[in-house]
Amino acid sequence: MSVTKAGIKELRHKIDDINLQLLELLNERAEIVKEIGRNKKAGVNRFDPVRERESLDMLLKHHNGPFESSTIVHIFKEIFKASLELQEDDHRKALLVSRKDHPEDTVININGTVIGSGVQNFIMGPCAVESYEQVKAVAKAMKDQGLTLIRGGAFKPRTSPYDFQGLGLEGLKILRKAADEEGLSVVSEILSPEDVEKALDYVDVIQIGARNMQNFELLKAAGRVNKPVLLKRGLSATIEEFIHAAEYIYSEGNKAIILCERGIRTYEKATRNTLDISAVPILKKETHLPVVVDVTHSTGRKDLLLPAAKAALAIGADAVMAEVHPDPAVALSDSAQQMNIGEFNEFMEKMIEFKGRLA
Repeated sequence: MSVTKAGIKELRHKIDDINLQLLELLNERAEIVKEIGRNKKAGVNRFDPVRERESLDMLLKHHNGPFESSTIVHIFKEIFKASLELQEDDHRKALLVSRKDHPEDTVININGTVIGSGVQNFIMGPCAVESYEQVKAVAKAMKDQGLTLIRGGAFKPRTSPYDFQGLGLEGLKILRKAADEEGLSVVSEILSPEDVEKALDYVDVIQIGARNMQNFELLKAAGRVNKPVLLKRGLSATIEEFIHAAEYIYSEGNKAIILCERGIRTYEKATRNTLDISAVPILKKETHLPVVVDVTHSTGRKDLLLPAAKAALAIGADAVMAEVHPDPAVALSDSAQQMNIGEFNEFMEKMIEFKGRLA
């Protein structure tokens, strides 16, 4: 071996030793960063630009080596970025709804019907409760199909103040009566914290709608009662915001939470919303909570309900939610997107056949 090759080999050994020292120092720095993150108050933004600027200025003040100042800044900004990611990972792990904190799936029992056990289910019913006869017809059709979870809006948050706002408490009473007669469980939306207690006698699952996903007082009120909560993703909410909304409920003591992907608002106009189908496996990976897909509100089109529902089941959703009305043409809300009884029966036949192929 030549002298030159021997010298290079020795220098490379020195570099390897320095690399190991750097790695040890980086790991030591990482532990300190994580400790700082744990000591920061919950909700505090972990990125501190003032502190970063102070650190960079200090480094540049003492820098007298061969690297350009811009190179030093770039290297340390990458180190700072990695440190922030460590703090964010710790924060996600600390969430009560996090899969990292609770690796087992949460399974929710609703009067004998389980959501989250691996057996995929359906939640069906009219968009809005309009009359006993209307709800009864849907409830009977659901029972004939072996379904047990009926949805229906008694309180309706509408975009226009002049649209039908629902029957309120009277609508809940109608839902309860029809459901009891057919052996079904009631899923219905509650709009305000004051109405949560009133609704407990009539609903089996409290639904919190997309427009209320960040109504934090409502989330906390739902978290203080002993009823499962179906939480819908907000129209423009990120998955992280959605998970944090669930955390509001869970942190108050209510662990029976079902997440519902119902489409988000994008620039696309072909559908009512854009179904974020990838949210299902992400939510199931990041949380231990069951996930439902609302194919009616995500698509707004009856001709897309079946393919969207198939996609939901195929990607791992625990249940599919859709709307059914005895006569959609005269429905007081969302008439174009609700199935009639015949369409509902055909939908269920095809979905049962599809579930069989998935098994």
